[in-house]
Amino acid sequence: MPVGKVIAATTSVLALALLGEPSVGVTGTVKLDGHALLEIGRVDDRYQSYNVEMAEIIGGRFWKPYAHMSASSGTVHPSGAGLDTNRFESRPPVDLYNSRLRNLAAALGPAYIRVSGSWANSVYFQDNDDAPLQMPPPGFRGVLTRAQWRGVVDFAHSVNAKLVTSFAINDAVRDGSGTWTPIEAGPLIAFTHAMGGEIYAAELFNEPNLSSLGGGPARYGAADFARDESIFRAFISRVAPDLKITGPGDAVSGNVSGPGILRAEALAAGNPQPRFDIFSYHFYGAVSQRCAPPASPIGTSARQALTEQWLARTDVAFQSHKALRNRFAPNAPIWITETAGAACGGTPWDATFLDTFRYLDQLGRLAKQGARAVFHNTLAASDYGLIDDTTLKPRPSYWAAVLWRRLMGTVALDAGPLRPGLHVYGHCLRERSGGVAFLAINIGNSPANIAWSGPAEIYDLTAPQLESSDILLNGHPLQAGADGRIPELQPMHSTKASEVLAPTSIAFVALPHARNPRCS
Repeated sequence: MPVGKVIAATTSVLALALLGEPSVGVTGTVKLDGHALLEIGRVDDRYQSYNVEMAEIIGGRFWKPYAHMSASSGTVHPSGAGLDTNRFESRPPVDLYNSRLRNLAAALGPAYIRVSGSWANSVYFQDNDDAPLQMPPPGFRGVLTRAQWRGVVDFAHSVNAKLVTSFAINDAVRDGSGTWTPIEAGPLIAFTHAMGGEIYAAELFNEPNLSSLGGGPARYGAADFARDESIFRAFISRVAPDLKITGPGDAVSGNVSGPGILRAEALAAGNPQPRFDIFSYHFYGAVSQRCAPPASPIGTSARQALTEQWLARTDVAFQSHKALRNRFAPNAPIWITETAGAACGGTPWDATFLDTFRYLDQLGRLAKQGARAVFHNTLAASDYGLIDDTTLKPRPSYWAAVLWRRLMGTVALDAGPLRPGLHVYGHCLRERSGGVAFLAINIGNSPANIAWSGPAEIYDLTAPQLESSDILLNGHPLQAGADGRIPELQPMHSTKASEVLAPTSIAFVALPHARNPRCS
């Protein structure tokens, strides 16, 4: 076993004493036949995507990183009621022309970039080149300038990302009867087209099942949503017929539905029935301690992070939405347009190696079950960002995302059922005909043995500690260059056709000579 793996195994086991016991792990050797694996699903080439919040684009109050919070912090309602100054902080508009940020994002392309969030529900588009308004017009919470939106379109183009967004739906864009009108959406789409840009897809608005909590109408029901979606589709068919309408875009946290929260079924079954080109929803396994005590039904703690029950929460939300898709939008792709370790800015360990297990396991699970695209929230904001927004240092899950992008192709293969403690996912190896890539995630407290046939390229991911902001590739620290460019990610070349995964470690195994006919 390489020195780096021995160290990682030791430090991981020590960390488990602090975090609680994960799964016990598998016994025996798991054998992987890359040549024989059958196709189980296909994902979009932009499967692994991300969000940039509208609050980042225009500057606004967003979830304050834990490092900036005082020790006296309590919790607040997920709506941010009262805008507790110890949970939120004002942030200036993000610099989308920053070359380091662009290079880091480009390494994840091709991707979709979704610019939305609750601030998008009530943002005013200043459709001129005058000095930015100091205050938004009555009824709006923020101002989006042409220069800022031009930066969004240019950023998407430069990092090989297609743009996804949503529109203002607050009372200020509604007529006397309370019906949505495109008085804000129309100018934004027209300006996008005028500068040669394109909005690939859009949800009418962000999280319609939580309208009153996200700047939308206080009393908003399924009938209102059906009426507004019908108007939205008619409008889009006139001004941007190629734009794909996604929805319902409901938010799920911890698979618990609170009182007064609209269910996805109600949103999808309205009259007239909404028509979606892409069926979408948001999923968070829990709500962070900013908004809910860890012991509450919607809360979570680090002790859960490596348990089968925690990781399987993804399945519950996906299968329920897949059933709704089958009923209301047959054959439409399913997108998870927002997800992370926890809602409300993420947990304290979302920025560490500990959440990388959830990040990769979620991608593997969803690809097997039929998801077409997964949007991580966020690229670089608060604790769940893939990149630290202050230092622009890539976090552990960012490096995992880069490896997924380089190795895991669009064809998902059936690598067998998930084993307690060891989860193995197979895909065709990207850009190498006949090749196969495996992702092996050992969440157990004992080593796991896997075997295959033929030479392999191995990428072992470990960390000095589970809750470390650093990550090791084959025992060596990963760091981006000063300009944000990614170094060569060198694998270990193996001819012994087997691997011992240390406890709480992750490995990508590329078999370039598998000759799998599904991957030709």
